Amino acid sequence: MTGLGSAPFPPPGPEDRVRGPAGAALLIAYADYECPFCAALELRLTEAPVRHVFRHFPVVSKHPRSRAAAAAAEAAGEQGEFWAMHAALFADQGRLEDPHLWARAGALGLDLERFEEDRRSPAILARIDAQFRGGLRGGVVSTPGVVWGGRLFGGRAEVEALLADLVPRLSSPAPAPGASG
Repeated sequence: MTGLGSAPFPPPGPEDRVRGPAGAALLIAYADYECPFCAALELRLTEAPVRHVFRHFPVVSKHPRSRAAAAAAEAAGEQGEFWAMHAALFADQGRLEDPHLWARAGALGLDLERFEEDRRSPAILARIDAQFRGGLRGGVVSTPGVVWGGRLFGGRAEVEALLADLVPRLSSPAPAPGASG
């Protein structure tokens, strides 16, 4: 009998939302817009010089508006404002009902009719569901889930431990050639 394990995480593709320096180390975050620990993770990632891939992992059993929020972020992305909507959703997690989503879209200068059409489109909902299923196949069971160096770090405690080590190490300048320490 062969060993059982999780499927590998899909590499970044054209459907992914990616930011950070092109040559930086890759970090994949599976997150939910209603998860307070995911919001804290996102704040910390702004400090880390990594190539950050954001993937949706809406845990609707705990966070009923998380899938709608994910669709709003993707709809904003169709108009070039994914990261701005992403930040706005994490900044005010208590207001994810439709009127608040529309207000955020309006504040970003989005075409509201297109935003509404896109956030309900089968293509966007399929993208969110595919990212969720990919996370499940890889072993993500809760949020946040972070893939770093091919390894999954799951839940608040593991992710905090990773970031406590990762952010200072990546943010500190490399020692000068010939320097000893």
